[in-house]
Amino acid sequence: MADITKNPAYQKGLELASKSDCFTCHQVDDKLTGPAYREVANKYANLPDTIVAHLAGKIITGGSGVWGEIIMTPHPGLSQSDAEDIVRYILLLKK
Repeated sequence: MADITKNPAYQKGLELASKSDCFTCHQVDDKLTGPAYREVANKYANLPDTIVAHLAGKIITGGSGVWGEIIMTPHPGLSQSDAEDIVRYILLLKK
């Protein structure tokens, strides 16, 4: 099995997520305020690549209902490109 931490998409997405407030509400394996990243990755892992842009849009605009009633705070300061890099990082965490 390949070491995903060597993947440039993993490294870039992790860096962007770390600079944002993502880890305040999400962890890789544990549910905090929001779902665990691995749970998100497993849910969306087998969907078409178009899911990346869709999920990036959800990061930017926020929302609720998919993972319960807790509202995800919008992140309007993130560019679409940076949000997509974060999504690619998350999707690499699938098991």
